[in-house]
Amino acid sequence: MRVALVGPAHPYKGGGARHTTELAHRLTAVGHPTVIESWLAQYPALLYPGTQTLDSGEGEPFPGTRRHLAWYRPDGWLRAGRRLAADADLVVLTVFSPVQVPAYLGVLAGIRGRTRVVALCHNVLPHERRAVDVSLMRALLRRCDAVLTHTPEQARLARGLVGGRGDVRTAALPPHLPTHPPSHGPPDRPRPSDTDAADGVRRLLFFGLVRPYKGVDVLLRALAAGPPDVHLTVAGEFWGGPAELAALAADLGVADRVELRSGYVPVEDMAALFAAADAVVLPYRSATATQNVWLAHEHGRPVIATRTGGLPDHVREGVDGLLCAPGDTIDLARAITEFAAGDTAQRLRRGVRPVDPEPYWRSYLDTLLA
Repeated sequence: MRVALVGPAHPYKGGGARHTTELAHRLTAVGHPTVIESWLAQYPALLYPGTQTLDSGEGEPFPGTRRHLAWYRPDGWLRAGRRLAADADLVVLTVFSPVQVPAYLGVLAGIRGRTRVVALCHNVLPHERRAVDVSLMRALLRRCDAVLTHTPEQARLARGLVGGRGDVRTAALPPHLPTHPPSHGPPDRPRPSDTDAADGVRRLLFFGLVRPYKGVDVLLRALAAGPPDVHLTVAGEFWGGPAELAALAADLGVADRVELRSGYVPVEDMAALFAAADAVVLPYRSATATQNVWLAHEHGRPVIATRTGGLPDHVREGVDGLLCAPGDTIDLARAITEFAAGDTAQRLRRGVRPVDPEPYWRSYLDTLLA
């Protein structure tokens, strides 16, 4: 089967680009000729204030990548659709945001039903929605032959939008962790003793794009309510800047225990960042699927996470991490206190194992190709 993936790839950064690229490599490896129809310009800067591209990749680039799509060239959307209709047996639209919908509708107009189209939804609807988002996603999903989601909750959302008109399936998001190209191997994992500090301080890490739904404000409040010998680093791009969270930390009296490290973290800096932490904290109010549990485990670190989306599926309570209720400052403070007490940190770290990606990818490809 000839497959075309429409979505971000290098030089775009982040999990979406890594997933599209890894999916292309794996489809090719099992005998399906694949191309990536990627972006020359994916979003207007006004809608995505962070840095969109990188000079160096976060994995092995896929050689069959074309970069012709641009958000400001509707004629290019139509041309891409006509080309895909002629060259592919299956077109996969990778969906991250309703902002993509106008371009994808243009691609579908070019395809004109001449080949099968699957919407691969990383998010069926945004965590922080606008009034128009539901209408846009309904228009897109009803024009596709099938929809693939990553959690049962997302599948229910998709079924509500297609109204019984489409084939909606679920497959767990497989691991697509950042690596130094050209290697597909895991990053260097720090030794278990790396954070056995003599000062008795426990160091927590929040890693990734900082947006309201990820609950960093809840984490700061929980830090203030928990033991005083716990410090926190927040590392990643801050949606709208770090000033609001810095002011909250100061108001809560924890500014001296919080480091706000603003900016995208390149893959070459990740090992040192994770090695300096005792645990990774994912205080999300809501979630679909994330790589950050697996990323923490690849670096040998346990996880404190909320029970939302796919997070609890990958944290073994009391073995390699702790779970708490989403949006609940008191319960998160309880988990942090439990982690900091006695030998809990060392015990959980001993329970951490890196993920085996192969079973996840076999199931994922089977579902997608079906």
